[in-house]
Amino acid sequence: MYKKVLKMGVSNQKLDKVVFLDRDGVINLDSSDYIKSWSEFKFIPRSIEAIKELTLKGFNVIVITNQSVINRNMVSGKGLEHIHASMKNEVKSKGGLIKDIFFCPHIPEDNCDCRKPKPGLIYQAQKAYSIYLKDAVMVGDSAKDIECARNAGCGTTVLVKTGEWS
Repeated sequence: MYKKVLKMGVSNQKLDKVVFLDRDGVINLDSSDYIKSWSEFKFIPRSIEAIKELTLKGFNVIVITNQSVINRNMVSGKGLEHIHASMKNEVKSKGGLIKDIFFCPHIPEDNCDCRKPKPGLIYQAQKAYSIYLKDAVMVGDSAKDIECARNAGCGTTVLVKTGEWS
């Protein structure tokens, strides 16, 4: 069982123009059965194009996502890394760039600081990239995504109707 937050990469560079994206329901179709493999991962129509547009406009895209599939023992850490690497590669092949991915492996009952709506994942991204959160944008499909951004002090939140609110 994972005890701490895992992420794809680490950098001490300062990022301007940051957009945080939730994963399930914003980038890919969500599933009540969870996304447990790359074959189950299905991009939401036009989500890749949206990431490409953000990239072309100079935004740094960082994914902030709860992934309790880890502590539910439904997917290994390596399995989730494969899903995320495949997602990043597909986006890159279409002209977009996901700068980094921060995820929480915990179940709600773990009461950790990183599971949205708590702001721990955004704070980790802020620390890694010296992000000025008042200038950051969070795009999510649920109230917990918006609450997470507000708890962290993000300047702008966008609730999309592709996932939980569709």
